[in-house]
Amino acid sequence: MVKIITDSASDLPADVAKELEIPVVPLHIQFGSDTYKDRIDLSPEQFYDKLAHSSVLPTTSAPSPGAFAEVFDDLAAKYSQILGVFVSRKLSATYEAALQGIKLMKRKCEIQVIDSTLGIMGEGFLAMEAAKRAKAGAKLKELVSLVSETIPRIHVRVALSTLEYLARGGRIGKVQALLGSMLRMNPIIGLKDGVAFPAARVRSRARATEWFLEFASKFSKVKALAVEYGTNVAEAKAFAERMASVFPKASIYMSNVSPVIGTHTGPNLLGMTILEG
Repeated sequence: MVKIITDSASDLPADVAKELEIPVVPLHIQFGSDTYKDRIDLSPEQFYDKLAHSSVLPTTSAPSPGAFAEVFDDLAAKYSQILGVFVSRKLSATYEAALQGIKLMKRKCEIQVIDSTLGIMGEGFLAMEAAKRAKAGAKLKELVSLVSETIPRIHVRVALSTLEYLARGGRIGKVQALLGSMLRMNPIIGLKDGVAFPAARVRSRARATEWFLEFASKFSKVKALAVEYGTNVAEAKAFAERMASVFPKASIYMSNVSPVIGTHTGPNLLGMTILEG
C-alpha cells in the first residue's frame, strides 16, 4: 500500500489522521528563543493563550530536511511507496525541505511529493482523498493523478477579523490591496495557486456567514465541507449546523486551526473549505 503523508498546515483533525493513518509532520512556531512543534509541543488552546499574553509575536518555520528524512526512513521500512501532500511552496519552505529530505534518506523507497498549492483543510482534503484511495489499493501513479485532478475541485474561503497577522507574517499575497480599506470591515480571503487573494469585503461577521452560504450554494454537488475556527468554537459549531442543513449528504468536518496557521490569521477566524463532488 502507498503511504500518504502530510504536514501540520493541513489542519487535519486528529481523529481523521488517526483513522486514515496519515502521518503529520509538524511545522515549528517560535516565540522569541522558544521553539515548539506544531500541535505536539503546543496545542491550539495553549497557543492562543500565549498569543494573547505574550509580548513577543510568534513566527513559523518549516520542518528541517533531516526531520523529513527521519520520517521517510521510518515509513520506508514498512512501505515501498510514499506520497507526500504538502502546503503550498509559495507559503512555506515545507515542500522544498521534503525534497531535500528525500536526498538524505538512508533507506530506498519510491517517493513523490506534491505541492498542494493550498493549505489548511484544502490541503487536508487532498491528503484524505489520497489516503482513502490508497487503502483501496491504488498505486502511486494513480494517486498523483488523483491529487492533481482534485485540486481544482477544492475551494478555500476564510473570514478574518483583521489582516494584521497576515501582514506581519509576510503571507498576505494579493490581499495587500485590501489593507487600506479594511476599517470596520471583515475581509474574506481565498487561496488559489498557492497564494491568498481577496474574495469579498463585508461589514459584519454575520454578513460573512451569509456570504459563505451564498458562495457554497453555487455548487451543485458538495462531497465534503470543513469548517475551521480559532478560539470561536460556538460560532463554528453553529455555522457547521447551518451548512449541514444545506448539504445533508456532504461529510462535514470541524477543524481547529493549528498554531502555525493561527500565527498568520489570529484567533478569531472562520473558514470554509469545499470539496466538490
